[in-house]
Amino acid sequence: MDCGCDRVHERRRIVLTGGPGAGKTAALELVRSMLCRHLRVLPESASILFGGGFPRLDSRVARAAAQLAIFAVQRQLEAVEDAQEPPALALCDRGTIDAVAYWPGDPGAFWREVRSSRDAELERYAAVIHMRPPGAGRGYDHHNPLRTETAAQAKDLDARIVRAWDGHPNRHFIESAPDFLAKVRRTVEAISAELPPCCRPALEPE
Repeated sequence: MDCGCDRVHERRRIVLTGGPGAGKTAALELVRSMLCRHLRVLPESASILFGGGFPRLDSRVARAAAQLAIFAVQRQLEAVEDAQEPPALALCDRGTIDAVAYWPGDPGAFWREVRSSRDAELERYAAVIHMRPPGAGRGYDHHNPLRTETAAQAKDLDARIVRAWDGHPNRHFIESAPDFLAKVRRTVEAISAELPPCCRPALEPE
């Protein structure tokens, strides 16, 4: 959407995260249609890799390799965005820290492998918006072919993602609700709040 704003804005990076089935895909589709051209959406690294045929096996070696690859792809997606002009708010479909929630072992080993630290990665993101997944029997969706987790596994992963991002100073939780469209709307509003005022959409009242 063209907001008509020609100002040069500060380059910032935010994350949309959450457990499997939380509704990120639907929220991002709405974001793309509503929000200003100064916001650019980065694709999910895991979907790029697994959708392209990267082995998705349950062995410890395979799980570790997948998360190292996801971290590397995420970093390079962000590097490409950082080089684009004009500067924009980059909305990341998950961030580098999400990999820790899926890592099969000690998080310290992960940070040694990627030659970074949790504190350094937290500082890369101006805000974290976390959508919580519904439980079993409350709308958990199995239709995404890349989503292999059960509702119980999704709940456990969500808790691990919460812990992974713990301590970020600008974190917002979007709780699950019977009205999914209301949940998506709250997510869009949280993302919109991170935009400069001139670039926010005119949302209709509830």
